[in-house]
Amino acid sequence: MKILIAGGFGVGKTTMVGAISEVAPLRTEEYLTRASIGVDDLDGINDKSTTTVALDFGRITVSPDLVVYLFGTPGQERFWFMWNDLVHGALGAVVLVDTRRLAVSFASIDFFESRDIPFVVAVNRFDGVEDRTYDEVRTALDLDPQVPLVMSDVRDRTACRDLLLTLVDHVMEPEFIA
Repeated sequence: MKILIAGGFGVGKTTMVGAISEVAPLRTEEYLTRASIGVDDLDGINDKSTTTVALDFGRITVSPDLVVYLFGTPGQERFWFMWNDLVHGALGAVVLVDTRRLAVSFASIDFFESRDIPFVVAVNRFDGVEDRTYDEVRTALDLDPQVPLVMSDVRDRTACRDLLLTLVDHVMEPEFIA
């Protein structure tokens, strides 16, 4: 089973894959350089020093017959062309959002909506901060009522597991079963 972990630049995709993967995740992190000045918007994430340039990959073995493969997507617009390849065969996606920078989430949500791929939205509560209510986030992102919205801390393995279970429950809804 293939699941994408998606979202904008700096929302916690690499962190989530690393927190839940049973194996050391494959990461394609590179240091931000002067060349990214004016290209990568670090507003609100000033301490960020690396970025994913291809993908993150992790694995969870549920049983001998069921293995979950996690693919973390790159967040910057210049790497979005890869999403079209990464999405092939995916069961669905977890879209991570940061309430400090909701605007970076729209493209991810649009991507999955336009392809009728089930997804859940997870507000990554950095340092436990919950500065917006569910209704405020749902309204700001213009989410359809059937899209699950969860508050989470993706540094926590149990929270990541719960996000993935929320996605699986959502995928099992009659509208997605063919």
